[in-house]
Amino acid sequence: MASPKIIALDAMGGDHGPEVVVPGAALSLERQPSLNFIFYGNSARIETALAHHPALLKASRVVHTDHVIAMDEKPSQALRRGKGSSMWLPLEAVKTGEAHAAVSAGNTGALMAISKILLRPIAGIERPAIAALWPTIHSECIVLDVGANIGATAQQLTDFSLMGAAMARAVFHIERPSVGLLNVGTEEVKGNDDVKAAHALLKSVELPLDYKGFIEGDRIGQGAVDVVVVEGFAGNIALKTAEGTARQISSYLKAAMTSSFVTKLGALLARGGFVALKEKMDPRRVNGGTFLGLNGIAVKSHGGTDAYGFASAIDLAYEMAQSDLIARLTSDIKNFHHKLSAAAQSQEQIQTSAPSTPPSVALGNAGE
Repeated sequence: MASPKIIALDAMGGDHGPEVVVPGAALSLERQPSLNFIFYGNSARIETALAHHPALLKASRVVHTDHVIAMDEKPSQALRRGKGSSMWLPLEAVKTGEAHAAVSAGNTGALMAISKILLRPIAGIERPAIAALWPTIHSECIVLDVGANIGATAQQLTDFSLMGAAMARAVFHIERPSVGLLNVGTEEVKGNDDVKAAHALLKSVELPLDYKGFIEGDRIGQGAVDVVVVEGFAGNIALKTAEGTARQISSYLKAAMTSSFVTKLGALLARGGFVALKEKMDPRRVNGGTFLGLNGIAVKSHGGTDAYGFASAIDLAYEMAQSDLIARLTSDIKNFHHKLSAAAQSQEQIQTSAPSTPPSVALGNAGE
């Protein structure tokens, strides 16, 4: 049975503020009746929106603040002047245990900076990552990092693998998720040094995931693996390219289906199929990027989404809170680093105990 969860919401974040955040919370409450909410922001605007949702009003509390972080504010500025803002307070509620997760549609850089300061990275994790749900021909997969970091070492990519696997268990309910490293080819000789080193590391250490090796970009949408791991620069480009391609295909399809009377008639007859396709390609279904690797759950919604999309971000936060994601990930990271340490000590002992070969013998063997 689902336990009650409290979600802290930045009501002023995004392009529309409470006019989208409140109805989005109402939709999520219909799906998860055990939810409760804390709204942070302009109380007058929030309460006006809440008046249209009596059930949500009973499950909510409003905390007033006039302080809002602008969408174009630099992360450094947000850190200096963000305390007490509608973005800062939900994350503080997660830190103190007042809420189980925080959701904001506000400034991504500011949200990441404040989240790292307040929630702090899990012990053993050098860099948190942003994970996104990605539609596939089967269902969805998780891709990370999609923009938190530029570049990543082999160990960081391995940490991302553990983080993505933990999220997959929470969201997809798969005990041993499959993981692939995004690369320019599937051959072991391809890729930069960090990617090849991460590949070797993931093969050599027993982890709570099913490592499938390298995958190429065209395999993401095919659902080849549950988790795709990539450094943030390439990950963000891949994400934006996929979003643009989806819009491009939609435009092509719309133009083709309205180009003549015959195509319009065909579109009318195939309306059911087009509706199903539109729902499958709807980015609002998978709205919400998660900051993984922190001691708390923080979800970033797209700033321009509507109530349906914001509800999806809340649903994601709820799923991760319900699955006890942080505790499981903390345990996985601790075990991984323990195995690395043990392997390093074992290798050092082997090198120390190996007998040295006298130079004369070595020369004699070389001449044979």
